Amino acid sequence: MHVLIIGAAGMIGRKLAARIAADGTLSGQPVDKLTLADIFPPSSPAGFSGEVTTEIADLSEGGRARNLIAQRPDVIFHLAAIVSGEAEVDFAKGYRINLDGSRLLFEAIRVESEANGYFPRLVFCSSLAVFGPPFASPITDEFLTAPTTSYGTQKAITELLLADYSRRGIFDGVGIRLPTICVRPGKPNAAASGFFSNILREPLVGREAILPVEDTVRHWFASPRSAVGFLLHGASIDLCGLGVRRNLIMPGLSATVADQIEALRNIAGEDAVKLIRRVPDERIKAIVDGWAFDYAPVLALSLGFRAESTMAEIIRIYVQDELSGGIG
Repeated sequence: MHVLIIGAAGMIGRKLAARIAADGTLSGQPVDKLTLADIFPPSSPAGFSGEVTTEIADLSEGGRARNLIAQRPDVIFHLAAIVSGEAEVDFAKGYRINLDGSRLLFEAIRVESEANGYFPRLVFCSSLAVFGPPFASPITDEFLTAPTTSYGTQKAITELLLADYSRRGIFDGVGIRLPTICVRPGKPNAAASGFFSNILREPLVGREAILPVEDTVRHWFASPRSAVGFLLHGASIDLCGLGVRRNLIMPGLSATVADQIEALRNIAGEDAVKLIRRVPDERIKAIVDGWAFDYAPVLALSLGFRAESTMAEIIRIYVQDELSGGIG
């Protein structure tokens, strides 16, 4: 089996590639080739016995998607995107990367499909930002997609394209609406939701973190480990029963900032909590206020998708996966 990961240099892309390399199989079949593509040079995962090809590719540039699809990968993970905060600040770049790149990828698959009967599984990394207020409580898979950010709009349009291309038999697609992934390793990024990870990750290693919103802000979370599990499960399950409804809310944990801080206190102590500094940011608050926090992912749960049930579990997973020397 040949697996293509687009966005392979990102956090989830790297973890996904490492997991596939470690398992050596996907959907019960041996993976003998990995193609890793991103606008930055992806790194090859350790321990993979098959062939690894790395590509520097921006899907929004003419011909890049066609070159990747000419290799006819069996499974395509489409993770490439710029994050919510950056897409809001740079309107043109957001549409070019998050929408135009996706459309060119889908069109490259269509051309290969019509020419050679090519029919891959495509797993698209979407977002709960496709929803907008007024929110139901809880939000189900049937809830209207009416985003209030450019990022959410770009993801929602791509979801519609994915459903239509799947309906037409061009590829077998599924959209994975990720919760906010926490705790994200590495440095803070431009995502509007980045502070949810920052206020846990930085204090765990003795660094100050900025909290731009109130403690009462509630959100929907899952760990990076769960995100990789969602993608692998989406690549493996039978999608025939979904019909045209190809985009799924993923399971997660509903928790407040206060819940996060309390879990941090219980695991790392009061000194870690004292490193959180409150600096209100009205831009971030306005974006976060446009997000829902209460979901009923009934369809995903029925298909076997699973996530964490406590914030303490999410923090402990981060410590296990990223802090090999423990906390401190």
